[in-house]
Amino acid sequence: MKRRVAALFLGETLLIPHLFPIVEQLAEIEPELPIDLWVSTSVHEDLLTAWTAPLKRVRVRRAPGFRAIAGGAEGNMPQLPGKLPMLLRLLPHLARVPVVLCAEQTSLWLPRLFPWLPTRFVKTSHGVGSMSARDDRRRRAAFHTLVPSEQERATYLARGMPAERIVATGYVKAGFRQRTPASTLFAEKRPILLYTPHWQPHRSSWPAWGERVVAMLAAQRRWNVILAPHQRLVERAPEVRSVLKAVAHLPHVHCDLDSFATVDGSYTAAADLYLGDTSSQVIEFLARPRPVVFLNPSARDWRTDASYSMWRAGEVVSDLAELEPAIERAGQGHPAFVEPQREIAAAMGDASGAGARRAAEEVLRVLAMPRRAR
Repeated sequence: MKRRVAALFLGETLLIPHLFPIVEQLAEIEPELPIDLWVSTSVHEDLLTAWTAPLKRVRVRRAPGFRAIAGGAEGNMPQLPGKLPMLLRLLPHLARVPVVLCAEQTSLWLPRLFPWLPTRFVKTSHGVGSMSARDDRRRRAAFHTLVPSEQERATYLARGMPAERIVATGYVKAGFRQRTPASTLFAEKRPILLYTPHWQPHRSSWPAWGERVVAMLAAQRRWNVILAPHQRLVERAPEVRSVLKAVAHLPHVHCDLDSFATVDGSYTAAADLYLGDTSSQVIEFLARPRPVVFLNPSARDWRTDASYSMWRAGEVVSDLAELEPAIERAGQGHPAFVEPQREIAAAMGDASGAGARRAAEEVLRVLAMPRRAR
């Protein structure tokens, strides 16, 4: 079997920043290593083709069932082709590759359904934090799983995963270098507040409070506001689009549901205050400690639930009437949260950008293993 690596860019664009930094590091460490980037749409293709132009042996390839998207050059989230049919048609190509790198569970159906495959699947995490889903049976089909921290690794080991197959690398997305500049979003200079509710209803502040939060942020003028919910929220709550459209004309409000900037770390880098619920984007934000306010519309007793450990990073609001005052005092009260923020960020994974390098080194280690190790 020829020595090469395949990376699967078949899912949502939000996966790209969790995967592409590893590709870059692989090409830097071993410039002669052939790396195929399989893409599902022209949006993925356009982004990756631009970034890989300087990389000698990296090529972007269209997966079977590839979908061309009109006007997708800006990276807006595309409608994806069916992933399982695409994976099955891609199987003959992947069966000839020693190592396949992926960032989502769907691709792990291949090693689960076809355990005789000689190909080793290396799965890298695309989220971070205490709420990551770890019990999906497909996860056990990965030859190696790369996680952001020793804390996260311990949760897999507690579920009986073999220790040698779970490797802590650091937060890979922190090494993503192709962010969208956010400096031109607002005409008037003000501090920037980012509101980014999660997409899953049981974890999100949107169903109970979203419209009223947007109305409050639109009515005030002290903050410039970025409204950038998780990309998948519109799938579950289609009213989000009309709610944001109603305020998008305001000069101090920037609404974004579709662009690549919603997932590439641009907005967490630009914001001065993070307003959210359970999105792992808060970990990106905490890499540089800044004020945070969390929304708890269900009045959950979060202090007794380890899944909400990140809520130690800022004030938790359980009464919507307290939200505006909480935002106003967040800056003054921030010193009390700086140390917890640093602890949380450190526990969730190295966000220095070095994680991509360690992940690439792990991929190369798997690539160098004798085939009998499978």
